[in-house]
Amino acid sequence: MKRPIVFSLIREQSIFMTAIMSLLTFLSVLALGIALSIGTGVIRWNTQWELFATAQVTSQNNAPRVEQILNDNADKIKSVTEITKSEMTDLMRPWISGGGALENYLPRMWEIEFKSKKDLESVGAEISPHARFLTHAGALKTSMSAGWKMIFIAGLVLVLTLGAIGVCIAHIARNTAMLHRRELEILNQIGARDSFVARQMQIIVAKICMPAALFGFLAALPVIWLILSAAHSARVGLMAMLGISGAGWIILVLMPVFVVVFAIWTTRRTTLNILKNN
Repeated sequence: MKRPIVFSLIREQSIFMTAIMSLLTFLSVLALGIALSIGTGVIRWNTQWELFATAQVTSQNNAPRVEQILNDNADKIKSVTEITKSEMTDLMRPWISGGGALENYLPRMWEIEFKSKKDLESVGAEISPHARFLTHAGALKTSMSAGWKMIFIAGLVLVLTLGAIGVCIAHIARNTAMLHRRELEILNQIGARDSFVARQMQIIVAKICMPAALFGFLAALPVIWLILSAAHSARVGLMAMLGISGAGWIILVLMPVFVVVFAIWTTRRTTLNILKNN
């Protein structure tokens, strides 16, 4: 048997609520997508370099000892490449004039890739007394820190957007209760429970929020893809590592569902509080 709802939103309210929920869902999905993509990029960037280090010998007397340590720990090292003097000269050409005396003071350097982080730490402890041992992950801490700060900002925007959704839903629920005060009084006189009235409001909000959340989600997807495409065009660096994993896409798809559930829950709590106070 079909059971029509007792009251409904006026046309202006429905239009406003549909527009605002579409916009807020768009912003929430976009903020979550940016946070997930940056988080994935930071993890990939860290994983890529966490097993790399550079040994730098400034005193030629220590070079044989460093070479011996590398040979003794060959089972812990995946690859080791010595940077030649010509390569360093090319890198430092802007600061070294042709035939400059600084060429005689260039350090010997090895780029080392270890098999595990534990191997990196143990071999690094042996090399450190004789040479500078620089981990690539340590050198990239500034980039990593910037990435986590951007994730925090995107998360803050997401929280603020969800807060705006809650405020809008609560405001609409209060306005609806005021517009239908007479109907509420009649329902109260005939013995209708507060949960019944709250359910009526939940049905109204659900019918508006579900298509609005879908519209907002579909509008956010092209923007996220555009951001990822622009980031990948960088080719190198942290930006090139941005992306969303399979689990990230599942979380992103569930975001509009969460928005609808959150709106329905907020409607129920607000309606029950209004009825309790009245």
